[in-house]
Amino acid sequence: MIKGAFTVGLWTMASRVLGFVRDIMIAYVLGTGPVADAFFVALRLPNLFRRLFGEGAFNAAFVPAISTVMHKEGLEAATGFAEEATAVMAFWLGGITILGEIFMPWVLYVLAPGFAGNGGKFALAVALTRIMFPYLFFVCLTALFSGVLNAMSRFAAAAAAPVLFNVFAIAAMLGLAPYTRNPGYALAWGITVSGVAQLALVVWAIRRAGMRFTWPRLRLSPRIRQLFRRMAPALVGAGVTQLNVSIDIIIGTLLPAGSVSVLYYADRVNQLPLGVIGTAAGTALLPLVTRHIARGEAGEALTAMNRALESVLMLTLAAAVGLAVAAKPVMDVLFVRGAFTEHNAVLAGHSLTAFALGLPVFALIKVFTPGFYARGDTVTPLKIGVAAVVLNLCLNLLFMHPLKAVGPALATTLSSAFNATLLVFFLRKRGHFALDELARRRVPRMLLAGAMMAAAIWGGEQLFHTPKTSLPQFLLFVLVGGVAYFGPGILLGAFDLGDVRRLLRRRRRA
Repeated sequence: MIKGAFTVGLWTMASRVLGFVRDIMIAYVLGTGPVADAFFVALRLPNLFRRLFGEGAFNAAFVPAISTVMHKEGLEAATGFAEEATAVMAFWLGGITILGEIFMPWVLYVLAPGFAGNGGKFALAVALTRIMFPYLFFVCLTALFSGVLNAMSRFAAAAAAPVLFNVFAIAAMLGLAPYTRNPGYALAWGITVSGVAQLALVVWAIRRAGMRFTWPRLRLSPRIRQLFRRMAPALVGAGVTQLNVSIDIIIGTLLPAGSVSVLYYADRVNQLPLGVIGTAAGTALLPLVTRHIARGEAGEALTAMNRALESVLMLTLAAAVGLAVAAKPVMDVLFVRGAFTEHNAVLAGHSLTAFALGLPVFALIKVFTPGFYARGDTVTPLKIGVAAVVLNLCLNLLFMHPLKAVGPALATTLSSAFNATLLVFFLRKRGHFALDELARRRVPRMLLAGAMMAAAIWGGEQLFHTPKTSLPQFLLFVLVGGVAYFGPGILLGAFDLGDVRRLLRRRRRA
């Protein structure tokens, strides 16, 4: 699991770094203006479908299913199952894409109600969404083939595919933007083409892994019916965080101009550690726990979840403290240039603080959810997810006027904490999860180290208080925070460097 998480995390880090380069370019060119607001709303719709139908619901049902078939019946049976799933998914996604293109204006009346009173912004959002919407077809099929690769314990190509998203978006801004009406159109075309490139990469990787696909006729076999029965409730259960963010965008369109862009930039910074740590751990944990359960190894499955929880909490706690305490310096260094002003950085920094406070629970949801999916239970996360979405909507309505753009971010954090709490409650109630002795000793000491880190960064900010944080000052904050967190953490026994050394020795031997 550690090797798989390392591979996924490495490629995800590369994707996130390139994503920041892309976002820095967007901030420089668009800032938080009307084109930026329209583009980010347009990007949200295909991304929502990608997270729900691709990375979320489909993987939650498909990876355990194909892992079990591969383990019990072999590669040939798994290939047939994957072929049937491909045919059904392609048919379904094609229909969604066609309907989306036809009814896009009505869809955006729901997704961006605040744009309806601004004809130019609304028309631009419709045009950009229509260009980008076919991306969901290609990227959801990419997620299907990525699930096949993950079930075969081949993580590299699937984790590398999102890098192409950023490569093509950056290339479009540099090469295509001068020839379009505004940079938003260039970005939209670059994203759609990136979907084709991602699909081509994972298909090539599957063939290289020894699995030979043929295109079967469309049919609903018993396995496919079972797959989609499990997938349906997981649409909400696995994608609740994305649904919460989408509610944030809807509320954002009703707030003062620029709020959608402010929320986007804050969420993008927050997604870096979440994607690298939480998604990587969840991706590697699901097939591992599924294999242990299939073999009747309940103790090994519990141990894997405990070690994943420790690893995720160790890293996300540091990221959460750093981003929450130093939100304004982060925004200064990353985005303040061109059309993105210091005032924009202050607003985005406030939203980032609210998002970052929930970073550990966002990531822990990725750890706890496989405990249900590996046992074929997608209903319980569904029920919890529905409750979390309702809570998020209520909190958004409560916070939107007094807190402005901070309100949606804080509502997402609180509803995600509610989600994680109920997930672990039901796992414990069923005897599927409990903190072992090692985790009970380490977790409180991690929290103490986090408090020391927060105090150190806050003190550094007070000592070097300036209107705009420079890069050397920011790097100093990072150094001080890292020493204040990992130093006491090691001395207190919250982290075990021996685990890291053993991991590196295993990688060298491999």
